[in-house]
Amino acid sequence: MLTLGAAASAFVPGLEQLRGPVTVVRRCEDLTELIAACQSGLARAAILAPGATDLTVSLVTRLRFAGVVVVALTEDAAGPDPAGLEGIAYVDQGVAPAALADAVSLAVEQFDAEDARPRGSLAYADPLDLPEAAHPAPMDVVDPDGAGRIIAVWGPAGSPGRTTVAMNMAAELAAAGTPTLLVDADTYAASIGASLGLLDESAGLAQACRIADQGGFTAAALDRIAVSVAIKGGRLRVLTGITRADRWPEVRPAALSQVLTAARSLAEMTVIDCGFCLEADEELSFDTLAPRRNGATLRCLEVADVVIAVGAADAIGVPRMVKALTELVEVVATIAPRVVLNKVRAAAVGRSPESQLREAWARFGPAPGIAAFLPVDHAAADQALLAGSALLETAPASPLRLAIAELAEVPVSDRRRRRSARSAEREVSRQPR
Repeated sequence: MLTLGAAASAFVPGLEQLRGPVTVVRRCEDLTELIAACQSGLARAAILAPGATDLTVSLVTRLRFAGVVVVALTEDAAGPDPAGLEGIAYVDQGVAPAALADAVSLAVEQFDAEDARPRGSLAYADPLDLPEAAHPAPMDVVDPDGAGRIIAVWGPAGSPGRTTVAMNMAAELAAAGTPTLLVDADTYAASIGASLGLLDESAGLAQACRIADQGGFTAAALDRIAVSVAIKGGRLRVLTGITRADRWPEVRPAALSQVLTAARSLAEMTVIDCGFCLEADEELSFDTLAPRRNGATLRCLEVADVVIAVGAADAIGVPRMVKALTELVEVVATIAPRVVLNKVRAAAVGRSPESQLREAWARFGPAPGIAAFLPVDHAAADQALLAGSALLETAPASPLRLAIAELAEVPVSDRRRRRSARSAEREVSRQPR
């Protein structure tokens, strides 16, 4: 067992006199020493004195992943700390050493019974603190518990159109009457706020993660932070991304998990615009306090029900997509992404671009086939960006808008009207003159 803080260290003589299974192997001077000792496998429990450190979800996650339970001494003799976090055993600092030893033993037993996940000293910072991710299910499957679903829109480097797809899918769902939350989790180049014309943009995701890291984050708190945007008669909740790239340490994976859990309760559908990078930052595993810049992307992919992988349909984008999908499956083995090729055009591929892309993918691509093709429409995309809105408002008849609506499984009346108009034109052309 480890101790941190004077009040925790004061129990050492009494615990040693008991000569029981609970012994103190180190009195840590600071948090860095405590985490290093925990990740080395030196102890199974850590006793923290009141005020010795700020208890956060990220800290508890790291220690539990290393196989260490947290026992926090509290000055409140009436019961646990009112701001208590899950995964912590709270004990009145006025108890006898024998009672503290019993509390530590009970906490370790409960931890071993509840947590069967592999742990060890080689874990990366901010590891996943969730049950094993389930295999992604089709978008039309409704959760029997009524919980909201999460769609992560990801793609390799090179601007394949992740933000365009994520934003317009969320807009289509919101306009169709589905309670929808759009989350900008790109820690390299967040752009949802600018794309929607939010001039007074604030780092909504960073704010939510800071609050969630203190524990007790709720859907009501998320609703207060999210910005409400009017979309074609509907309302779209938006959780904007970080305003500067150097703010990425504020989006810690453990806290982000709490935010996404609240999102499932707040909205029926949550669409996340993810960053491109999947590197695990292995060198940071030696610094036990270092967060991971790519941890936000990895966490979103781990918890998502559906992952949409967006790639550019050209001679560079397709090979890059093939390589990126191999890396994606290696990082999160349970992922079965829906592959979407964006910016499809004959000028980059040749005649019948969809047929040629399907043939090339069948020969060189991974097992999952191409789920959808999104045609290029620079004029409509530029118009939407200039207006700070979605395609369904600025260019409702755009082929790109119709393709994204179909990807989101939202029926579009414009498509039916356009088909009727084409049928009428064919009938007129068939009439004799």
